[in-house]
Amino acid sequence: MYYEEEDWDAPYVPPPANRPVQFYEAPKSDNDNQRRYQNRENQIPQNKGRRNGENNFNRNGVRRNEHNDENRQFQRNYNGFHKNNRGPINQNRRDNGETITMKIPSRFVGKVIGRGGSKISELQSESGARIIVTDDKDGDDTVLKLIGANENVIKARNMIEDIAKDPIRFVNSSIEDYEKPKPVYEQIDWTARFAESDRLNREKFDKLGPIIKKFYVEHPEVARMTDDEVKKFRELNNNIVADRTFKTEQSKPIPKPCVKFEHAFHNFPEILDEIKQAGFEKPSPIQSQAWPVLLSGEDLIGIAQTGTGKTLAFLLPALIHIDGQLKPREERDGPKVLVMAPTRELALQIDKEVKKYHYKGIKAVCLYGGGNRREQVKVVTEGVDIIIATPGRLNDLVAAGHVNLESLTYAVLDEADRMLDMGFEPQIRKIMYSINPSRQTIMTSATWPHGVRKLAESYMEDPVQVYVGSLDLAATHSVTQTIVLVEDDDKFDMFLEFARNMDPTDKVIAFCGKKATADDVASDLALQGIPCQTLHGDREQCDREQALQDITDGTIQILIATDVASRGLDINDITHVLNYDFPRNIEEYVHRVGRTGRAGKFGESISYFTRSDWAQAKELINIMEEAQQYIPEELYEMADRFEKRQKQRDSLGGRRGGRFQGGGRKW
Repeated sequence: MYYEEEDWDAPYVPPPANRPVQFYEAPKSDNDNQRRYQNRENQIPQNKGRRNGENNFNRNGVRRNEHNDENRQFQRNYNGFHKNNRGPINQNRRDNGETITMKIPSRFVGKVIGRGGSKISELQSESGARIIVTDDKDGDDTVLKLIGANENVIKARNMIEDIAKDPIRFVNSSIEDYEKPKPVYEQIDWTARFAESDRLNREKFDKLGPIIKKFYVEHPEVARMTDDEVKKFRELNNNIVADRTFKTEQSKPIPKPCVKFEHAFHNFPEILDEIKQAGFEKPSPIQSQAWPVLLSGEDLIGIAQTGTGKTLAFLLPALIHIDGQLKPREERDGPKVLVMAPTRELALQIDKEVKKYHYKGIKAVCLYGGGNRREQVKVVTEGVDIIIATPGRLNDLVAAGHVNLESLTYAVLDEADRMLDMGFEPQIRKIMYSINPSRQTIMTSATWPHGVRKLAESYMEDPVQVYVGSLDLAATHSVTQTIVLVEDDDKFDMFLEFARNMDPTDKVIAFCGKKATADDVASDLALQGIPCQTLHGDREQCDREQALQDITDGTIQILIATDVASRGLDINDITHVLNYDFPRNIEEYVHRVGRTGRAGKFGESISYFTRSDWAQAKELINIMEEAQQYIPEELYEMADRFEKRQKQRDSLGGRRGGRFQGGGRKW
């Protein structure tokens, strides 16, 4: 029997007099509980008068604070959780017995206890030991107590070990804990590891057979040259300097220069025939010293301004090197010579130069981004002797398994400083590590920065450094340098006037700082009826090749380009270089100017210099003074004002004001 559900919070209303009184049915076995079920008329609503002690009964009619001891004991046994271990108590355990204290990493405590204590209950049931998770900590460890018979404690310990895989330390409760041992790290000798790697690398390449590198036989006329005659020849030929970059006691003497082509190639008549057909009269300064060095099997660093014949300096010895190896060409596993260049245009130009010389049917291929990849792969797999490549495309084909670098024995890094400027150092190092360490290595550069020196130190063996002129940055003396100070808005008008006054035989490369600027200038010239071409990285490869072809064969007289054309391009009849935008650093200025005045000819450079270029004024003055050029007085004033502004900014502790504040002056 039960009462209907009513609102117990409402004021108490006695039942009607004629309503029968109903009682709860209570367990008859529990007299004490039965006595507590009382007439509902006598019950007081539970929420009224509790503070005054009026309501001491719960909803079932049981008086509050009055508990049955038997029910309370049953509740504890039913829950089965101990306050210390959060798990059910094993009723079969023996509290008397051995006590062991063990430590586990705190991160495993949750796994030992389990969800709602399920895991620790299972452990205690299976082992027969009591497991207590204490609040004691020892660093990152938590202390557990295992209580019970010896075999039960050991079983519980083993089960916990399986859960916590990390090494666990056990101590008897009577033994003091000891400190956690410190980890011991292996000391790696990287120098020894690298040496071992190099040794294994050399053993792998030694199986391919020896490399023949020495082909030079000194001509009797060269052998008879005295030291004074050698010194005088070098001084008269643009001050040639030859020295060992990393000189040691074992370094060999440097060969004497070759005054004539016959001095270097008297044992190779076919090479001499090719040279005569090309129409050369005598070796250039860099060639006269580089040829005897390379034909002697030495590594070479050639530093000279652009247009001085560096390409032919390493190319002709490469042809002899290919033909002079012991293994016949048709039985070789891959190419023997690699030439890396920074840009597509330079790579194509070297390829064009190689194909001028038909020495014993030697084949070459040019690998560059933007070209037909499938066609390049086809040519390589059919078999070539020389690979001319840009670093990016070469790494691509090596990774794809189309190019085998292990067969290479002659490696050239052309315009190495430019490749480093363009961020190709990781690709270069990856390629060089894959080539036979006994190779012959050549590096050419227009400058000698720290990055090029580090590269040479890593991959060259006691190289001979041959440089023409000075290692200091300098423009070629065969170019007349003119500086025109203008406003930005006046540049195009001045360029248009220059273009309209060009002679029919003139050819000009105009350099712009941005691709968009080059396109805009070319469009504006076209609107004025002046044909021109553009050369920059956003143009398709076929368009870039066509632009070079048009300026070379005279279809156009004006080529507008970015700095992609500032290095290595060999267009001999360029009469003018025009810096529409002055370069961001003086080194690029030197390379731009070097596009004219090549192969013994004279040229002229015209540079538009604005107020925004005043940071380059001082270095530009140094370049022009070294070349004995006329320097406008305004350029000196601009350099002085910039230097004063720098000192003022440094004294104020930082930059203040706008970029081009000039105190109200025009220059």
